[in-house]
Amino acid sequence: MFRGSSQARVDEKGRLKLPADFKRLVDEQYGPVFYITSRDGVDAEVFPMKEWEAIEQAIKVLPGSAAKKKFLDATNYYGAVVEMDAQGRVLIPQKLREKASVTGDVTVMGQQTYLRVVNDELHQAKLDANPVTDDEIESLNIVGL
Repeated sequence: MFRGSSQARVDEKGRLKLPADFKRLVDEQYGPVFYITSRDGVDAEVFPMKEWEAIEQAIKVLPGSAAKKKFLDATNYYGAVVEMDAQGRVLIPQKLREKASVTGDVTVMGQQTYLRVVNDELHQAKLDANPVTDDEIESLNIVGL
């Protein structure tokens, strides 16, 4: 499971070097192929192909709807299949890099089954403007939180 966050860098060619802890998990459980996409262009979502294929199977059986079409339009527009190179780098699609401002220094966050790559400054401003509330935590209804 991907958890926590690490600082990283997207180089001038658009390659993200996966932080060591995340790369170790990828090597142990997933392999080098990923689907990199976004639902909204605000950040990059890096799915090991096994996890993305599970999402595709779940979507495939859903009846046609405006929400399904919207999701597929966004994730295919921003998306690309990529393979991690020998140095542990993955190429963030150019369209997504530009839209989400994920160039230079970024933060890579674990999201259980995938990684989220965000512009650190923009993400910090978002967290400051809209912090998690006690009511939101309570609504999750998770014992121990």
